[in-house]
Amino acid sequence: MFRESKQREAILRFVKGTSSHPTANHVHEEMRKEIPNISLGTVYRNLKLLKREGKISELDIADSKSRFDGNPHNHYHFRCERCGRVFDVDEPVNKEIDKRIARKTGFKVSHHILEFRGLCRDCQSSNE
Repeated sequence: MFRESKQREAILRFVKGTSSHPTANHVHEEMRKEIPNISLGTVYRNLKLLKREGKISELDIADSKSRFDGNPHNHYHFRCERCGRVFDVDEPVNKEIDKRIARKTGFKVSHHILEFRGLCRDCQSSNE
């Protein structure tokens, strides 16, 4: 049990310490530098557990690999259509949308997920 806890703590520290929104494979690659014998299955199990505990969030947008975010609070993202990197967008979440959709549909809306798409600064400058 101690070993799993050590692994979970290392995974949480890495995900919270990066702004790159890593995939499970990237987390596994980084964890192997610290814990050489950690398996990909262990990384997946711990990421799912950390998500369930509300310590991290998972960005699971259709047609893309899941990425993990050390910020578990609802916020917006930008995904570059060329390089695939994901960035946090410093913009307050518009909770009025949730209320408006709930009124229109009768659904009980808990939150919404918004992802902007386009080209990041690096990819824009490589076009020039």
